[in-house]
Amino acid sequence: MKYLTYTLLTILGMAATSGVATADPTVYIPLGSGNQVIAVDAATDKITATFTGVENPHGLVATPDSEYLVAGSLSETPLAAGQQADTPNSKLFLIHPVHGHVMSTIPVSGWTHHQAITPDGRFVLSTHATRGYVSVVDLQSNKVVKTIKTGPAPNYPVVTPDGKWLFVTNSGNGTISEITVADWTVTRTLEAGPGPEHMVLSGDGTRLFVTNPRAGQVSAVSIKTGKVIDTWQIGENVHGLDIGDDGKTLFVSSKRGDKLAALDTETGKVVHEITLAPAPYHLNTIHGTGKVYVSSREEPKIWIVDQKTLEVTGEIALPGGEGHQMAIVR
Repeated sequence: MKYLTYTLLTILGMAATSGVATADPTVYIPLGSGNQVIAVDAATDKITATFTGVENPHGLVATPDSEYLVAGSLSETPLAAGQQADTPNSKLFLIHPVHGHVMSTIPVSGWTHHQAITPDGRFVLSTHATRGYVSVVDLQSNKVVKTIKTGPAPNYPVVTPDGKWLFVTNSGNGTISEITVADWTVTRTLEAGPGPEHMVLSGDGTRLFVTNPRAGQVSAVSIKTGKVIDTWQIGENVHGLDIGDDGKTLFVSSKRGDKLAALDTETGKVVHEITLAPAPYHLNTIHGTGKVYVSSREEPKIWIVDQKTLEVTGEIALPGGEGHQMAIVR
């Protein structure tokens, strides 16, 4: 992979023919049933590129040098009678934004839910809920080099900024698996609340914030003790989760409650709450812009929300499907 400086210069030189945005940051959004990934210029909130050749993309990460996107798929080929459970029957899609297409595919076993990538850009970690494990793909070889058994229905992976630890929510048994990146070993099992799904690391690296959709809650988990230390009631079927530019505000979507909440994690108080309908879904704070992007589960659109006031300042009409795990490149 090239260094970031070289990549940005390449993008600037090729933008006229590739259709890739030159603005910074760029938000890449997989559109699930729309079978495509789009690029959005967060400065203008305009779609600047569309990448096809993917199947039902849900999880998405970008390499730190911004050269590649890796999209996981919710589609898989049913196993034939007698085939082993680890038989590859789904794919990861390696997209080159400058070239504007899928460069290659990587076989995996079981459909992929969410993804993370190590800070050095070498390993992509994908959760496979029906297999009970996380796959480790080495981007130097484009192959699965390890599968890590975590717990039933692993959902969301988060890698610490120093690249030493991987945390994975297991929605089937209310836990988080702590994994050492050095040897991909599960070292601890942490509490997480009932049915944990989406997760984000606190700004100071001491806590994990986790959504518990069935309970309508967000839980705070101490990494040191492995225990739930706070629980906040938000609304029915909470889903999307991210932390704001101030490092303390959590933005949480309530899919069935048709609302977006801003939670102050220092006071435990919901400081703002607005109605978003229908079905607010995945969300990401677009750091440095003062914006939150929130997708709808039922309509092809992204709401643009102001972080401070929670005012909806605009919408992005999607060409189809629904927005899932976003990847931001600066």
